[in-house]
Amino acid sequence: MSGVYLYQNRLLPQEEVHISPEDRGYYFGDGIYEVFRVYNGRLYEADAHMRRLQKSAADVRIELPSEPEQLLHQLVELVAANRLTEGTVYLQITRGEASRSHPFPKAAAPVLMAFTNVLPRPLAAVQSGISIVSMDDIRWLRCDLKTLNLLPNVLAKQHALDRGAGDVVMHRGGTVTECSASNIMIVMGGRIVTHPANNLILHGITRAVVLRLANELEIAAEERPFTLSELMEADEVFITGTTAEITPVIAVDGATIGGGTSGPVTRKLQQAFERSIEAL
Repeated sequence: MSGVYLYQNRLLPQEEVHISPEDRGYYFGDGIYEVFRVYNGRLYEADAHMRRLQKSAADVRIELPSEPEQLLHQLVELVAANRLTEGTVYLQITRGEASRSHPFPKAAAPVLMAFTNVLPRPLAAVQSGISIVSMDDIRWLRCDLKTLNLLPNVLAKQHALDRGAGDVVMHRGGTVTECSASNIMIVMGGRIVTHPANNLILHGITRAVVLRLANELEIAAEERPFTLSELMEADEVFITGTTAEITPVIAVDGATIGGGTSGPVTRKLQQAFERSIEAL
């Protein structure tokens, strides 16, 4: 997180970017964000990420400071300015600066900030897999919106790390939703099952890519709620995310999944995902 930032409509050195302490993103979490993956210097699934940003903005009633096409162009310029070849672009838009009061301020203008981050691909985890632990999903009921209110996700991730696991799998009354920053899928009898893209999960871009790839590979996929019991009995489990890519899960709450290694369906999807990167 250094070098050139995009602040409002300008590319600036980091030291020239100044956020007001009265920005509503600071004391209300009143804002939205998006994370774009960069492979070989190019944004991956950029249009899909931008559509999700537009939906989040519309649903929380924040006006985008620029047209989507212009904003994408600015992100491409940001990547080039920082000479980023492999990493992420973080984009954040808050409702703006105003005195601390809950109602929407009448005069505030949205504040946009974006920066790049060098982030190697998670190749070790993608190959070897991770273990996860389960916990109650204590988040609000609009998990489909990518907002700045991430304290429950932060606590969930730390819960996993404190127990020597790579992530958590969250559930509501035994029904699996997702992980701290990724979606989760199971494979049963060669069929992929994942939670429907409703208000209880983030509509992951990599999740959508995987479902598209599964269709192309003629792998059956079903979007329906599934339980912790089904998760524990699955032949394969994997998580999907912008930074996680397609990562196998080899153990849940200490119990081994499948043979404790990446399964055949997961590997087919990983290979297809690699081809989608090469096609950029």
